[in-house]
Amino acid sequence: MARSSQNPVQFLRKAAFVAACTVFLGGTVAGAPPAGVNVVTFHYDNLRTGWNPGETALTPTTVQHGSGGATFKMTSFTNLDGQVDAQPLIVTGETIQTKGVHDVVYVATENNTLYAIDANTGAILRERHFNAPVPVDALPGGCGNNSGVVGIEGTPVIDAANNVMYLVAYVYANNAQKYELHEINLTTLADVVPRVLITASGKLANGHTYKFNPAVSRQRAAMLLSGGNVYVGFASFCDIAADQARGWVLGWNAGTLAPLPANELTNTLASSPDNYYLTSIWMSGAGLAANANGDVFFVTGNSDYSGTTISAVNNVAESTVQVSADLTTVKSVFTPDNAVSLENEDGDFGSGGVMLLPPQTGQASNTAVAAGKDGNMYFLNADNLNNNTTGENRILGTYGIGGCWCGESYFTGHDGVGHVVASGGNSVTVWVEKSGAHPKLVSDFSSAGISGDQDPGFFTAVSSNGTTAGTTVIWAISHPDSSNGDSISLYAFNANSGATVFSGVAGHWVFTGGNANLAPVAANGHVYVGSYEGLAIYGLSSGPAATPTSFSSNVLPRIALAPGQHEIFGTVRAIDGWTATIARRDGSLVKVDMLAAAQTGKFAQPRVGHGILVRGKYTAMNAMAADIVMHAKDRAGMWQSDR
Repeated sequence: MARSSQNPVQFLRKAAFVAACTVFLGGTVAGAPPAGVNVVTFHYDNLRTGWNPGETALTPTTVQHGSGGATFKMTSFTNLDGQVDAQPLIVTGETIQTKGVHDVVYVATENNTLYAIDANTGAILRERHFNAPVPVDALPGGCGNNSGVVGIEGTPVIDAANNVMYLVAYVYANNAQKYELHEINLTTLADVVPRVLITASGKLANGHTYKFNPAVSRQRAAMLLSGGNVYVGFASFCDIAADQARGWVLGWNAGTLAPLPANELTNTLASSPDNYYLTSIWMSGAGLAANANGDVFFVTGNSDYSGTTISAVNNVAESTVQVSADLTTVKSVFTPDNAVSLENEDGDFGSGGVMLLPPQTGQASNTAVAAGKDGNMYFLNADNLNNNTTGENRILGTYGIGGCWCGESYFTGHDGVGHVVASGGNSVTVWVEKSGAHPKLVSDFSSAGISGDQDPGFFTAVSSNGTTAGTTVIWAISHPDSSNGDSISLYAFNANSGATVFSGVAGHWVFTGGNANLAPVAANGHVYVGSYEGLAIYGLSSGPAATPTSFSSNVLPRIALAPGQHEIFGTVRAIDGWTATIARRDGSLVKVDMLAAAQTGKFAQPRVGHGILVRGKYTAMNAMAADIVMHAKDRAGMWQSDR
């Protein structure tokens, strides 16, 4: 029998969603005018809906046609010192030391700098540098799918009630990498308590201890603040050092930064057929999610390419995972039926995040959606992800959305019905959630395509004036493409019809080997877009439009080659054992022996028809012995020059 729509789990979940909205809608600061919308975490709330229902100025009509003589445009562009991968965060009515009260947008860069910027004018109010970031040549294999340095990559999280931010900085000191967790005062940007050096250990299946290794671990997923704890997920760099790197969720007590007694090590296998572990938590930068009980949700990526090591007990690869708040217990796991083929082809389920949907009236369970590289969006029972049974605990539905290096969004329509916004491939698709004994998603519409020659999929956000008809806008940021050089663009779609109501260049993205997995932020009549060395602010204005300024250097840092070593890009045409045939950009074919790279852990599983980067020495005119094999974008326009 279906449970009543008034079951306690739904009430808890609904209360959590309302509370989340209340938090980001903001409170007042003593002596300041009433606050507007605060955006204190990735995708606005811990469910990761990406929905701001408190936007009154920006509607499809005002964005497309203006209002009162003002038109929607870029109103300012602020130059920053590095690439922005983290989502901007907003606190209204914030006091900044020596600068007074402002609405503030906080932006972090890969150069390990945090900026407090006036959210209306783009003026820099305060900034702080968190020591030297890690250069690309100190990353495993010189992993180049980011910028020339890696610093603050995962989106920080703000505790507005206590006026603090939590962030993780990747620091390079004395030729070594380390991660530091900070609790930052929003007014001064100073540490509230001493920073914490991130360390951890976990028990493998054979009883041996595995220690967290910052040299091979990447902090990419957005941080989570839930139930008085701060959570951080870790992945790998380009799948290199897969013999060492494993996925982690680590947690600390908010306020004291004391580590939780337990942590979640996603792969505890003591051995692997190919000495290949991983099971990373990366999600293209999407955030760890949490439900009303404080359970933590995330999606994991690939592990050993043999496809033989997936285990709900010792290796939760290619899975959506629910873990208890204290990180002691894996409570449920969903692993797709095609998980083995995903392993064989490096088809990470974990390229996308998981979104928990607010409860729907009359529905028997809470629900979630998650999608990955293969383009399947799974509609899941969020109260029990386990797929070792049948019925409602198995899976609610599977929907094709296109390859997803992305995360879904959500909004409630004027009819009171929930809508899921997917963004796989190169277009927005909207799905209506039909509740009841057998809930499902029904396709509503698809938008026109957006630009982008990097991996498919992109991030969206939604703004509306509550559930008032005609006020809902879907926002998206494109990847760069070959036709517009290094530019990224902001798009706005009418959420009722899918019509494009705005598009315009929003900034640069010069490291085209790394995805511009950027999440737009719409709040208080403005939209914020981070980019390479810049922050664009959009709004309704009768003044002149701003434009992105040029970046500081056209020279992209690349790892130095050893004597006699070469680096080439191409498309994989065939794989025969440990030999890959690749077609270079000029059409010439090269046979690549990949065995040595695999044996030394410098190997990311190649896929026929996809891009590849190979570093090694030529053994003949059209033959190379690879020292390292990494993925590259599928479009040659995204490749750097061969050397």
